[in-house]
Amino acid sequence: MILTEENLPPPVAPMLDLDLIRKYSVAAPRYTSYPPATKFTIPGEARELQDAIADDNRPGAGPLSLYFHLPFCETQCWYCGCSTVVTRNRDSASSYVDDLEREVALVAARIDRKRPVTQIHFGGGTPTFLPPEELARLGMLIHGNFLPSSDCEFGVEVDPRRLTAEHVEALRVIGANRASIGVQDTNPQVQLAIHRWQPPELNARAISWLREAGFKSVNIDLIYGLPLQTAETFSKTIDEVLELNPDRLSVFSYAHVPWLKPAQRIFEARKQLPGPEEKLAMWAVAHTKLTAAGYVDIGLDHFARANDELAIAQRNGTLHRNFQGYSTQAGSSLYGFGVSSISSTFDSYRQNFKGLDEWRQAIAAGQLPIDRGLVLTDEDHRRRTLTMRVMCDRRLDFRALSSILGVDVASHYAPEIAELADLEADGLVVCSPDGIEVTPKGVPLLRVVAMRFDATFTPGANRHSQTI
Repeated sequence: MILTEENLPPPVAPMLDLDLIRKYSVAAPRYTSYPPATKFTIPGEARELQDAIADDNRPGAGPLSLYFHLPFCETQCWYCGCSTVVTRNRDSASSYVDDLEREVALVAARIDRKRPVTQIHFGGGTPTFLPPEELARLGMLIHGNFLPSSDCEFGVEVDPRRLTAEHVEALRVIGANRASIGVQDTNPQVQLAIHRWQPPELNARAISWLREAGFKSVNIDLIYGLPLQTAETFSKTIDEVLELNPDRLSVFSYAHVPWLKPAQRIFEARKQLPGPEEKLAMWAVAHTKLTAAGYVDIGLDHFARANDELAIAQRNGTLHRNFQGYSTQAGSSLYGFGVSSISSTFDSYRQNFKGLDEWRQAIAAGQLPIDRGLVLTDEDHRRRTLTMRVMCDRRLDFRALSSILGVDVASHYAPEIAELADLEADGLVVCSPDGIEVTPKGVPLLRVVAMRFDATFTPGANRHSQTI
């Protein structure tokens, strides 16, 4: 039976076994792709990556998904791990859109522009750093080169501190219908400690504007593990955010990577970061309160109302995962624009230069600004399917997967299945001749289960965030 809003079963909240979470909380990829982005090794000028775009335009190719990375922020949030450019110069936005126009022209000349666009996302940085007129110009650029479908999911990341009613109107006019609001924490002391002062009235005002403009979905981003946070203060943050009635929430674990983001060294100097036990307690209280409030644990850090498309897709087995997280848009080719953005076609991944100067120099030379990438092997394809089905479906059906993948999954991956023995003994998975099922206790540790099928993973070889 295909689930709809009318025949939804009651949501089942995953069980929390904090002892098991402690035991298996290790550094692991987030599996927004397989192989993970840390394994992209082919240089950008390689012929294989150029050919992958042409190969993606084979007859019968599916729809397109577009991502635009808008990296500018007016101030630096000290916890941030994103690729950003901190500046107060609004002219930077105009020149950046000029370069995006050139990059879009380079890509559009290589693809079938008649393919419908079913998903668009503006990420950052702070997309609403762009003045309303530049957002309008970016919208015209999209509509002038691509064909957004009538039901296109068009999401924008929003900073309530910089948002104006004019921004919201410009976004509405170009077709945006979903917003993700960065809140992180509502506690004033925590906000000062992370260099992000954001009074609660700004959050309420932003959501009010978005609702009035007809945005059909509003997500709120939170982070646990920040300086000065405790389980008690984060519990209050959850309560205050629930009063805003979001459709979805993303509750991220703070990733402390001072070797990549020097600003985070401030937290070490001030010795304000909570310890692992306190961080785990924050996650537990957030999970308990959100599921009690009727939100479904989609996986990792995503929560959605039971009638949300993500929750329905999860129960129908049609959930997908890409570089923006969980999605309902399976089968589309992702084309990323702007610094650091990642593109994904059936056979390849490509990432743009992370540096603004390198990205601009490539575009000025009439070249795609690709820094590195990867062309998938047949085995990569198979393991990607297994990994994504674990992350999205929480189960592997050996018979169905064997038919899809062209190998006997049970025998071909017998060593990996055998390595699940400790997880099964602890009640995180159930293995049978027919397949593997992740139990409610195992849902918080989906990355650990998926990691057992990752042939590229070597403990300690790459620095990843903790599973919790």
